[in-house]
Amino acid sequence: MTSERTPPVASSRSRPSPAAALALSSHPAPTVAVTVLATVLVAVAGNSWFTCLIAASALLTGQLSIGWSNDLIDSDRDAASRRTDKPVAAGAVARSNLVCAIALALTATVPLSLALGWRAGLAHLVGVAAGWLYNLGLKGTVLSPAPYLIAFGALPAVATLTTPGHRWPPAWSMAAAASIGVAAHFGNVLPDLTEDLQAGVRGLPHRLGAVGSGLSAAVAVLVATLLILTGPARTPSPLDWSGLGVVLLLTLAGLLGTRRNARSEIAFYATMAAAAVDVVLIALSSGLNVP
Repeated sequence: MTSERTPPVASSRSRPSPAAALALSSHPAPTVAVTVLATVLVAVAGNSWFTCLIAASALLTGQLSIGWSNDLIDSDRDAASRRTDKPVAAGAVARSNLVCAIALALTATVPLSLALGWRAGLAHLVGVAAGWLYNLGLKGTVLSPAPYLIAFGALPAVATLTTPGHRWPPAWSMAAAASIGVAAHFGNVLPDLTEDLQAGVRGLPHRLGAVGSGLSAAVAVLVATLLILTGPARTPSPLDWSGLGVVLLLTLAGLLGTRRNARSEIAFYATMAAAAVDVVLIALSSGLNVP
């Protein structure tokens, strides 16, 4: 597979330190975003600070394992397409070191997840497994959004099943989180559509193309926001409608950015910003803190 990207620079002076390269291999932006937003959900559900700390640790290690496994599994393809932004493909991280990091992350994820209780722990581990299934092959099929739908959809359950009552979250919250996950999938894949197609990857975004994927991400974000506004048994407040306005602006920014440059990451970042707004709306509604 060929690529127009600049080939990796061999000089060690141009490479990040091993620790920095390992951090870059974890896909730090989505890893941090998912960890922070999901931890906020755990707090909103009424859990203690100690429980939130354990949840954050479990979420972080799970996301690290998914990000690192993605780079490891795709390393040959990334090297063939001369991906200088991929530390493993560029030679800045040894595969053996990445395997050790993945093993450590997974070893920590299981007990940390189960420390939240077996119900919440299993819900989180199902989400982690979904991320791994995506990396192992589902990303190249028409079912590519499914792992995101499952993993994100499980996050409200992790938050509420951790509480003393082990209660399930409202259906609308799980549906909204799943919609955000689908939007994140389309936005995250957009910058790599060309390279993926050259490598034979044919996930749903690749079949829809840049415009179709951008529209899909926008629709999914709006669906999530409307579910949050209409799901709780209360009348939306002026702040709720303001939140919807912000989400609309972010969605528009993502669409315009994608139209100007299909390889831009603006759709993904706009989706994550909209997700942050949605989490705030959930907190304002107290929808996860209702017995």
